[in-house]
Amino acid sequence: MALNDTFYLSHGSPMMSIDDSIKARQFFKSWKDSAFVAKPKAILCISGHYDTTYPTVNVVSGSNDTIYDFYGFPSSMYKLKYPAPGAPALAKRVKEALIRAGFERVDEERGRGLDHGAWVPLMFMYPEADVPVCQLSVQSHLNGTHHYNLGKALAPLKDEGILIIGSGSATHNLRTLNRSGKPSAIAPWALEFDDWLKDALLQGRYNDVNEYEKKAPHARMAHPNPDHLFPLHVAIGAAGGDPKAKLIHHSWDLGTMSYASYQFTDSSPTHQSQEL
Repeated sequence: MALNDTFYLSHGSPMMSIDDSIKARQFFKSWKDSAFVAKPKAILCISGHYDTTYPTVNVVSGSNDTIYDFYGFPSSMYKLKYPAPGAPALAKRVKEALIRAGFERVDEERGRGLDHGAWVPLMFMYPEADVPVCQLSVQSHLNGTHHYNLGKALAPLKDEGILIIGSGSATHNLRTLNRSGKPSAIAPWALEFDDWLKDALLQGRYNDVNEYEKKAPHARMAHPNPDHLFPLHVAIGAAGGDPKAKLIHHSWDLGTMSYASYQFTDSSPTHQSQEL
């Protein structure tokens, strides 16, 4: 079954795995009922927590290990498991697609499991852990256009029933989070960046998004490191030639962390005619 959508999901804090008060948790729990009803053949997740010099796929035969790539959190979080099957055939297809598109080097990392940018949202989206999952890394030393082109190379995978998800955070500056436990207003800089990003996406200004560091207000404040935004560029590119963006969830946590999540649908006439 061919798929017509890609997604950028703000996975936010790993506390979402145990904290039911985080609003985005309810969004992920309702995924199969309200956001994406079709069951994919496999999932390709581009996570901000998988950052390598060259594009890299994890190659896992059997079940994925659960990676606890966070520190100082409640002990119960380190007992959670998400043993989704690996997707070695998909990893091979991803590598082939990228090399065919002109990416000269694509590495394989055998045995690497799922980081929390993948398994925390997926444990609510597909709690049965029965959909094979492969991860692809970002290259935070490069730029948005590089990641958009990664996505373009991966777009044909949707026709094979592969769900492509970019997992990051619409804003991600951990030093600014309000950890006092007391309610706080949204920081103006975070709100301005988040609003700019929403407007640019909904208006289809993807070139501006690719050059967000020059175009967006407070870009460096919102993303001191771009690793959590670059999965967005991959999702846009993978959507196809003329993607339409839709805001499918929005909430805030800790004063500066936006959980804005987006769906991208290929609305090009060629793709639509193929579906008829």
